[in-house]
Amino acid sequence: MQENILSMKGITKTFGSTLALDHVDLEVRKGEVHALLGENGAGKSTLMKILSGVHQPDEGEIVIDNQKVSFRNTRESAQGGVGLVFQELNLVPSLTTTENAFLGRLKTTRSGRVLWKEMREEFTAFMRSIDFAMDPNRLVSDLSIAEKQMIEIARALMLESRIIVLDEPTAPLTTEEIRKLFDIIRNLKEKGITIIYISHRLEEVFQICDRATVLRDGHYICTLNVQETNKSELIEKMVGRSMEGEFPKRSFGAYGEELLEVKHLFTPGFLRDINLTLHKGEILGLAGLVGSGRSEIARAIFGADRIEKGEFIVNGKKVAIHSTMAAKALSIGLVPEDRKDEGLSTQFSVLKNITITNLSRACNRLGFISRAKENEAAEGFVRELKIKTPSVNQRVEQLSGGNQQKVVLAKWLYNDADILILDEPTRGIDVGAKYEIYLLMLEMVRRGKAVIMISSELPEIFALSDRIMVMYEGEVRSCVDNRPGLKPEDIMRFALG
Repeated sequence: MQENILSMKGITKTFGSTLALDHVDLEVRKGEVHALLGENGAGKSTLMKILSGVHQPDEGEIVIDNQKVSFRNTRESAQGGVGLVFQELNLVPSLTTTENAFLGRLKTTRSGRVLWKEMREEFTAFMRSIDFAMDPNRLVSDLSIAEKQMIEIARALMLESRIIVLDEPTAPLTTEEIRKLFDIIRNLKEKGITIIYISHRLEEVFQICDRATVLRDGHYICTLNVQETNKSELIEKMVGRSMEGEFPKRSFGAYGEELLEVKHLFTPGFLRDINLTLHKGEILGLAGLVGSGRSEIARAIFGADRIEKGEFIVNGKKVAIHSTMAAKALSIGLVPEDRKDEGLSTQFSVLKNITITNLSRACNRLGFISRAKENEAAEGFVRELKIKTPSVNQRVEQLSGGNQQKVVLAKWLYNDADILILDEPTRGIDVGAKYEIYLLMLEMVRRGKAVIMISSELPEIFALSDRIMVMYEGEVRSCVDNRPGLKPEDIMRFALG
């Protein structure tokens, strides 16, 4: 049996009145890929932040290579051989890719002169070694989410860590980028490096992991050999109950009259002659590779990006959408792919984030905002969407990723949007929360509203969409009914051009 490189015993952590971890144990063997699983709010990220020195445990001990350690910050944990890639990216947008890769550890001469050329060459060589080309002088603000994720991963790998924690590493990546990442992980494993792998994509766990530890509501549940379990058992351990299926059942094609039409839409240098229709009671799935133009369509319809030309027709009337306020006035809402930077005001409370889209609803007869009305609305959505938060006054930044996503959804439900555009709505969300969001989508279309769903997960597209529109390099390559006999390979053929 392999020896343990990491042992975390009796780890307990509270935040105010919230018990985030209750005497949690984790034992990881040297050179294995160890999955850390659980629903959002189960304590996975908190446990890893304690390992990395971001948080200090109230109780418990950490042992690495048979030595008890106590990291006061991330610098100490990095020096101790622990590298982390968090789910919420931690890059400096105004700096270059090279500067971010060497953040906190610039190479200098004895006199203090920074060796920029040497760092750029080292960064370029490393990126080439993992088969991911990247301009060393490019600003991070100009990168896609997938490219930012690869910079985060590269930064951790370049530290030559003995233990690397990957928190939802594949969420923004394409199929080809995921393949490359898995090749890197297998190569690291051969070199004896240990990977702790956090993911809600259980199919990845079976592809790449050796063992899996499950947490639930801040408690340790079990550790299993991946090859000796199955998806259903893992889900049951994670959510504490059996689930009939990954997706709710629905009938397709039972939608109503046209609610939105987009004609001949062009955006500067990218989208070319986009035409689409959306009907009441319909879920329109947008498929395609990352960078194919799916998010650009969403942003154009929501008025977030400038368009060169095109027409929008809502409820049979030609309208102009030149701003997000104009889209909101037309009862259009957008749940963006990047919830942290574009979907939420993370320093504000759950309550403020939910009611911000329609403050007039929270006003009293005199036109002043009623705190009682705000509380009633926010608490209603917390109950309905099962948002895990100590109170509606909790700051959103202190919630898990899945619960943050529910808050973004809640604000558009509070605004009663007729057209809701969901860009990767279940990215980084656990199986239980995913199912709740699916049910919410189905309830919306049952009430005659319409949904445009962008997803990189084809099973999700097939399970929920009435029609599937496929994008490739800024153009619509196909739009088909989700009928029996339609196969994922049919969609991928169009997505690959």
